[in-house]
Amino acid sequence: MYDQVDPVVNVYAPAGDDVKMHLDRVAIYNNREQNPTTWQEQLYEGDDFLEKMLSERKGNVVVLAGNNGKKTGYVKAAVDAGINVLSDKPMAIDAERFAMLEKTLDEAAAKGVMVYDIMTERGEINNELQRVLVAMPELFGQMEKGTPENPAITKESVHHFFKYVSGQPLRRPEWYFDVEQQGEGIVDVTTHLVDLVQCTVKPEQEIDYQNDIKFTSARRWATKISRDKYRLVTGKEDYPAFLQKDIVNDTLHVYSNGEMNYRLNGVNVRVSVVWNFMAEVGTEGTGDTHYSVVKGSRANIEIRQGAEQGYKPMLYVVNKDSDADAFEATLRASLKSIEKQYPGLDIRKVSGNEWQVVIPSAVVKTHEMRFSSVMKVYLDYLKQGEIPAWERSHLKSKYYTTTKALEVAKE
Repeated sequence: MYDQVDPVVNVYAPAGDDVKMHLDRVAIYNNREQNPTTWQEQLYEGDDFLEKMLSERKGNVVVLAGNNGKKTGYVKAAVDAGINVLSDKPMAIDAERFAMLEKTLDEAAAKGVMVYDIMTERGEINNELQRVLVAMPELFGQMEKGTPENPAITKESVHHFFKYVSGQPLRRPEWYFDVEQQGEGIVDVTTHLVDLVQCTVKPEQEIDYQNDIKFTSARRWATKISRDKYRLVTGKEDYPAFLQKDIVNDTLHVYSNGEMNYRLNGVNVRVSVVWNFMAEVGTEGTGDTHYSVVKGSRANIEIRQGAEQGYKPMLYVVNKDSDADAFEATLRASLKSIEKQYPGLDIRKVSGNEWQVVIPSAVVKTHEMRFSSVMKVYLDYLKQGEIPAWERSHLKSKYYTTTKALEVAKE
């Protein structure tokens, strides 16, 4: 709960499973034993849910989630009505919708309406510390420029359509498998990765996407989902009519995988996303995985999350140019300099030139806490009456990058 947010929440949605799942989730938070919430959900169900929200105007912020194909239009409708927006990602899934979003964001700024998306991965502790260490020239040196073949920054994520959450199989809505509604993988999950790249290369600095971003290549490919697998993850007996366009030899082809190679401010970047149907046997329950490296003249700062790490993200610093003892002393001094903000950090030597940064649980934000952190940032912007210019430029640049990648991959 937040002091600035009324506990009465007006929910507008079409009837169906999606809104029921949302209300059930809120009920879990309201009824939990520790720190229960007290949200009072007032539901309006109907096909005219958007029009009803706009006409009744019961709040000054609309929170958007759900069908990504329709989301850009919802953002525009809210801004046209002068209502602030906090939106789940992605806000745009193709070039046409990006053009609409860009115009809407300009209009929002002119009106003093605040549009923001929910970038929870900024607050994940390994991502956060990677940015902090990259900003220390005595440790990291200067960021390399890299090449398209050997980029200076690589961010990869692997996800699974079928997984267990709290011991129960996760049910996916059927529209989740339609790239016209969910968006292709290259414009969906990559939103977080592109955002992290921008915060690393140009932290709290404006980006002019027309001049600062240049594409070198992009590609996309499908995950194949048989009828049995589809039944397992959706609980539905057969593919719906809207997915018939993606059926090949009685198998659903979902373009959920993609890779983009581009330069941001002269730094070569590779971002990729892979969606497997489920984790390999023996690794069930590992959830999604993430790999990230930022290369500097003195050190590389890496996040690894493979079998060796027990599928938990861990942060590593790899020495490149000085003797091990001197570098270890620099690393310890660097961590000492941030101990007020990140108390208890330690290091463990992995090899002759490599250390793991050992992060105590006390400074780790849970997934739920990261949503809360984003909300607090947004509420602060509302209080100030403005979203910073650098944030607005990062928002535009991010969706330009993802939608341009799709365009290049389809060429």
